[in-house]
Amino acid sequence: MSMKRNNNDIELTYESDFLPEPNETEGSQDEFTSTAPADKAEKEAPPEPKRKKVRVKEIIDGTFLVRENMIRQLPYVLFLTFLGILYIANRFHAERMVRQIDELKVEVDNLRSEQITTTSELMNISRPSQVSALVQSKGLGLKESMEPPKKLKR
Repeated sequence: MSMKRNNNDIELTYESDFLPEPNETEGSQDEFTSTAPADKAEKEAPPEPKRKKVRVKEIIDGTFLVRENMIRQLPYVLFLTFLGILYIANRFHAERMVRQIDELKVEVDNLRSEQITTTSELMNISRPSQVSALVQSKGLGLKESMEPPKKLKR
């Protein structure tokens, strides 16, 4: 691809635009055979339409988008746009999940420390010496039994 500058316009051209056209004498025909005019007409292909060169001005103002070849490529462009949107949505979803996982890790750590604190307090309160001190401080009138418990028989 090469670029040419003409009066503040930049023209993008392709090397294929500069390739020489094949000669009519080249090919599989012998020099000694003659062809009828009808054969020549059949072998001649209609000339290919010349590609219009894309200029920077057309890119800036968007007129290259209404060309026939761009309109033919519209489904592909829409598919690529859909993939781009899907990619962005997937990234946002992944970032949201990472933030949520971090928040849940912090919450689990807080709950674990609370569980350890509650368990240690319960073990401290449930000791027999602490139970008797609590009963006396509340004034419930309960006394500790000096006899061991007896097993009931059926």
